[in-house]
Amino acid sequence: MCNVYITADPIVYESRTRSLRIHGVVTTVRLENLFWDVLQEIAVREHSTTSQFAAKLYDELTVLRGEPPVNFASFLRVCCLRYLSLNSVGEKPGVDRIMDRGFRPMVVGA
Repeated sequence: MCNVYITADPIVYESRTRSLRIHGVVTTVRLENLFWDVLQEIAVREHSTTSQFAAKLYDELTVLRGEPPVNFASFLRVCCLRYLSLNSVGEKPGVDRIMDRGFRPMVVGA
């Protein structure tokens, strides 16, 4: 079973740092390549660039929580996993659904 995971191309779990401009401030985010690929896929669905999409997530999270995210890279990873999870159950994972607090796509015992 582990062979499915351990045979992954090392490039997908190598980290890459990218600069994002959020409200005119350049910030760097370090994520594994696979997460950057998923973010790009989501951004394309949202008709934006990866940077624009990340800034939109940042803004919406700040509005929801009243403060900027403490660990934005972790938040982006969770968004990617939520997107993939929603996609796997056939839902349309737009940004509104990814941010949904009541998100529970996996059925326990299924």
